[in-house]
Amino acid sequence: MNLRTLVWRELFERKSQMVTVFVGILLGITTVVAIKTITHYSEKAVARELDTLGANVLVLPKSVSLQDYYAADMHEQYIPEEYVLRLTMSNLHGVDNLSPKLCVPVELDGRRYTLTGILPKSEFSAKAAWAGAGIFTRPIGCGAIDVGDSPEHDDKRSLVRNRVIETLERHETLIGADAAQALGLADGDSVELLGQPFSVVAVLPTTGTVDDSRIFAHLHTVQELSEHGQVVNCIEIVGCCKEISAGLVDKIDDLLPEAKVVTVAQVVATQAKINQLMERLSLIFLAIIVVVGGAGIANYMYANVSQRRREIGTLMALGAESSFILPLFLSKACLLGAFGGVAGFGIGTILAVTVGPKLAGVPVFPMPTLALWAVVLSVGIALASSYFPARSAARLDPCATFQEV
Repeated sequence: MNLRTLVWRELFERKSQMVTVFVGILLGITTVVAIKTITHYSEKAVARELDTLGANVLVLPKSVSLQDYYAADMHEQYIPEEYVLRLTMSNLHGVDNLSPKLCVPVELDGRRYTLTGILPKSEFSAKAAWAGAGIFTRPIGCGAIDVGDSPEHDDKRSLVRNRVIETLERHETLIGADAAQALGLADGDSVELLGQPFSVVAVLPTTGTVDDSRIFAHLHTVQELSEHGQVVNCIEIVGCCKEISAGLVDKIDDLLPEAKVVTVAQVVATQAKINQLMERLSLIFLAIIVVVGGAGIANYMYANVSQRRREIGTLMALGAESSFILPLFLSKACLLGAFGGVAGFGIGTILAVTVGPKLAGVPVFPMPTLALWAVVLSVGIALASSYFPARSAARLDPCATFQEV
């Protein structure tokens, strides 16, 4: 009789105990897989929401409130443009995209508009010191958007959603949807701003924000024409949701103590807390699997060895060595763990896909990468819990087992 046959017979020798252990592993893996899957897609949904929101962290002058940010051309408070360099060179994790802005008032057709100076991505790349350590060369985080080369219409959306635009020449301008409609401007038209002619590169898509009524031009051009020097009204940052909840705002505040750092907390904090709660739940259930599942398997194996001492002694008396007995019990544990991991992944995925959209309010899809994780986890717990009972069985003295009543 070979090892494989003995393992299968051992597995089904005591069905009730085997089923109890299997169910324990199954429930634990099912719960963790379901929570991990739902959390993953919930985090992706948060990243998409932050993408549509745009900037979620603002660096403002110390005396300016968040309400003043929406009228940056009126409060006339500034911070040095050098703060952009500090942020870019800081290597703070979670600072994905940033956009310095200088807003000045302009009059067109008897109406007041806000001319907003922005710094395109090409300006960051043009500076050697910035290009080597810039945020645009860092790995994309949960709130980051890849702002590589893209068609013009994507570039426009990149500005209004991610606060970054690829290129913008010194005498080119972008017009918000409402401002363009009021002024009767379209792509390719010309407009005079602060006494200088500008070419309208594009009319921006409607955003439903104050940007719709603003006009955008190169930051350095606006600084020169307004004679304000190398200053900005604010620095908008698209930050990673996880890093914000982990203290990114405090880190920026320490880096720029002379400025005020605020965040759109209502969106970021709420979503981050939900994801943190689900991550903690998954860790709790993981601990339950290790403690309860491991203890159940160990108890099952110890009971099995204790009840079958004479059978093990007989096998050893017939020539079976310790190197045969130990794999016999470990193989049984490995099979239990593998079956529990596979079944737990399947049931957990089904629960996540069916229940997840109702709980998290986002579409949830299977995550095949969790299958290997589930099997490795369950098999690892089963083997670790079974090792000492199996070693105890392999060290039995055949003569002592025959003397037992």
